Formats: sequence, structure tokens, C-alpha cells
Amino acid sequence: MITCFDIGGSFIRHGTLQKDGTVAESGRVATPRTDWQAFFTAIGSCAGAEPTPISISLAGAYDERTGLADVANIPCLHKRTVAKDLTEALGRPVVITNDANAFALAEAVDGTGRGKQVVFGIILGSGVGGGLVINGQLVKGYGGFAGEWGHGPVVDPTAGGQIFGLHHFGCGCGQTGCIDAVCSARGMEKIHKALHGVDLTSKEITQAWHGGDVTASETVDVFATLLSRSLSLLVNTLGPDVIPVSGGLSGDVDLLDLIDRKTRALVLARYPEPLVVRGRFAENGGLHGAGIVARTTFKETPT
Repeated sequence: MITCFDIGGSFIRHGTLQKDGTVAESGRVATPRTDWQAFFTAIGSCAGAEPTPISISLAGAYDERTGLADVANIPCLHKRTVAKDLTEALGRPVVITNDANAFALAEAVDGTGRGKQVVFGIILGSGVGGGLVINGQLVKGYGGFAGEWGHGPVVDPTAGGQIFGLHHFGCGCGQTGCIDAVCSARGMEKIHKALHGVDLTSKEITQAWHGGDVTASETVDVFATLLSRSLSLLVNTLGPDVIPVSGGLSGDVDLLDLIDRKTRALVLARYPEPLVVRGRFAENGGLHGAGIVARTTFKETPT
């Protein structure tokens, strides 16, 4: 039996890899964000007493050279060799995959990108992430950081200019003006505040946009323009067949349609069909992707 986990800042979701390769959520517990012992105890209790393998989808960056994790939203894991430490603490093999990579794998193998050569899966939620799969194989790149398009300035803040009158928003990675800081759900809220002086949630902004509100429409247009400009560079570089989307903003099909149209207008290739689409596993990509990693890593037949 292989237990799969999708771990976020709020919940630890878990399920067992099935014979058909799927992983249905069988339960969830609150994530112990600041207590390492409570964290690995929670993982062990969800996985059961038998020392069977564990495959985890977890937000954050993982340096494959050092094993160190960068998980800002779960402080007890930050700057820790999480996979090694969990393996030792639980006495069973543990493999960890970045959540965006897990989602991209799920889409490339069984979702919107099945049978396609190049799939670039992206997460648009409280943060911005991504994963690249070519010919069914996850591209990890140097140090394991391939696909992390959320980090790197949209505009160089040292150049002295501004886009649309916006300030250069600081990012949790330490840089300024990153895609993650500007084009996430939180980024949309910052844009609206900067343009109109009003604090609204991303959901309130998009709802107002759907209702025809002028200020919300300006915010969404600026947001989608900045996002599509950044995404177009990746499209021209990678040549993806499809860009499936997960995360909180992926549920707004009209927003994805706007981003898709703006992106396709900026790239060299002519895509006759939508490129940026909601992923088949937008709600369950972490667990499903963790299952795919488990099948290839542990070489075991699912239960």
C-alpha cells in the first residue's frame, strides 16, 4: 500500500494509490505549521502503522543538490531536509514532489495534456507556480527548480519605471516585482488597491468584473495583461501544446479565457484552440500527481 499526500498550509489531504492509478482523498487533518514533531506524527498517523512508502505533493521549492526545502507557509519545514528527515522519523521511504510539478504530471499523463508532447502546468492561487513535462517526463532542471516561473521580476525595479502606475510589490522570495507577487490572487488584490485605493479580495474583484464594474474591469485587465506578457515568453521558449491551470483563480473560466486570448495574441505560434485551460485535475492534481510519482519511484503495484 502506498499512501499519497497533498500538503498545504491549511490541510494535509491523504489517500491510497488504487489499482487504476487514481488517488481519491480519504481524509484530511489540519497542517501543524510550526511544530515538526506534530507534523511528522500527523503524517505517520494518516499513513498507518505498516512501514509502506509515502509520496507527498508539497508546496515550495526543493534543492535536489542539498535536499533543503523552501516552504515559507509551513515554518517547521522551512530550510529542512524534509524528505530525508521524514524517512528517518517514520522509518519508511518518503518521496516529495513540488505541488505544481505534481499537478503538471497529473495533467500530462492523465489529463488535458495526455498524448501531447509538451505540457506546462501552472498554479494561479495565493501564489504562482508551474511544472514542465516533456514526453511524459517531468523536467526538473538544475537543482530541481525548473518550472518556477513565479519568481523573477515582471519589470526590473532598478530601471526606474512603472507599469500602469503600479508600485513594485515585494515577493516572499526576497526579490521585488515577481510574477508571484503581482499575478497571484494576492497580486490582483494589490493591483486593485494600487489603482483604486480600495481593499477587496480577489473573489470580490472578479465578481464585480463579471457584474460590469469599471474599476474591477480595469484591475482584471491589468492583471491579465501582466500575466499574459510573462506567460507569452514561456510559450515562445517551451512551445507547450497546452497550459492547464490549477489554483483558486482557475475556477473562473471567463478569467482563464481572457488570459488565454491575451497570451495567444502575443506568441509566434498560431494556436487554433484555447491554450490556457482549466486542468482536469485542478481540484485533485496534488494527490493524483503524487500517485504517479509513487508508481514510478517505488515500482510497486498499487493496492
